[in-house]
Amino acid sequence: MLPAFRWIARLSPEALLLSCLAAIVALMTTGGTTAFAEDNVPPSGFTALFNGKDLSGWWGLGTHDPRKIDAMTAEEFAAFKTKSLEDIAKHWSVKDGVLINDGHGLYLTTDKSFGDIELLIDYKTVPKADSGIYLRTTPQVQIWDATEISKFSIGADKGSGGLWNNVPGHPGKDPLVKADKPFGEWNRFRILQVGARTTVYLNDQLVVDNAIMDNYWDKAAPLRRNGFIQLQTHGGEISWKNIFVREIGGEEANQWLAAKANSGFESIFDGKTFTGWAGATDQYEVIDGAIRCQKGKGGNLYTEKEYADFVARLEFKLPPGGNNGLAIRYPGKGNPAYSGMTELQVLDNDAPQYEKLDPRQYHGSVYGIAAAKRGYLRPTGEWNFQEVTVKGSTIKVELNGTVILDTDVSKITEYMANSPHPGKDVVEGHFGFAGHGDAVEFRNLSIKPLTE
Repeated sequence: MLPAFRWIARLSPEALLLSCLAAIVALMTTGGTTAFAEDNVPPSGFTALFNGKDLSGWWGLGTHDPRKIDAMTAEEFAAFKTKSLEDIAKHWSVKDGVLINDGHGLYLTTDKSFGDIELLIDYKTVPKADSGIYLRTTPQVQIWDATEISKFSIGADKGSGGLWNNVPGHPGKDPLVKADKPFGEWNRFRILQVGARTTVYLNDQLVVDNAIMDNYWDKAAPLRRNGFIQLQTHGGEISWKNIFVREIGGEEANQWLAAKANSGFESIFDGKTFTGWAGATDQYEVIDGAIRCQKGKGGNLYTEKEYADFVARLEFKLPPGGNNGLAIRYPGKGNPAYSGMTELQVLDNDAPQYEKLDPRQYHGSVYGIAAAKRGYLRPTGEWNFQEVTVKGSTIKVELNGTVILDTDVSKITEYMANSPHPGKDVVEGHFGFAGHGDAVEFRNLSIKPLTE
């Protein structure tokens, strides 16, 4: 065996799997610029959004609240788009395979709405120009003149690529490095959007690293799940080419999320047995590397080990109408929703039988105490990735890359049905599942204890 590969033979099957996943993500995250064989011809796996000839597949939209577009009828939206093309024709043109805007007018907007994507795009601009790329109809990955002294006070000196409309102090607002090329040269972006998490490479350099993109339209809400890609232009001419997109599926997105900031996590399930688990082991089963609640059964399955503050990561898959829960700081007896700190709901929000629940009963909610945001589950039958952070009296739930709950239970005094939760202030307990008779599955379970 070659010396360089002897370490592989020493790995356990679980470690080998993690190494393979890390290698996949490394290939995804490498910032190297793709050498395109020909301008506007997409690399394998990508689709060209600009054909190099005309504006097919695009229309015009400014900084427009997407919630107003959502409220339009199909007829109203069609008329809105058609009207926008008059402005686009005045300010946008194509010459020699390059898309050019004169620095004015509406922003070029894709016909299609996108969720999780990898986006490649080249641009070239002029002094004093100010531009950007909207993701999910939301501003923006910033582009501007990094030499314009008058805008140094608002961050121009830090360069392009940051999430400029993020709240000051939030990660990603300012680029990690200044990577802009001199005027007259083409710049290249590689942007990955997974959930609300944005990663940006500019000219091979990482400028935003897996930062949460704020919802410009509603700072209290997460980023929209889907939306249009827009090319913002104002303040000076800007040229674009090689605009390619690749949609990221759920499995790949889960691997991406699991590989980011993953140090310190320890596996709590060996993928084969209930070693390290207690409680209703006879009500659950291990199938294809996952823990599954047996249909028609349930009960509380929990780790033998107890945890105080921690971050838990897991994947789960819901059947239609599926209902389960994550037991947080469970004492090993009683109902986790009341005897433990809480039961975090695991629920098929769209099932007809759950149409009229209390908002504090839907997926990700602190059961009966705090409601999570809805609309971020993958379709039933697909694996979801979830991260739960418990620190003191606070609980944060991130589902598929989007924070759907961030609450402090010590500050909550109103409960569903006026039923108190005497266990919400416990400081340590078991982690586990609260089954309700549905074949909900869990896999890739890990926990990182948090210490001061």
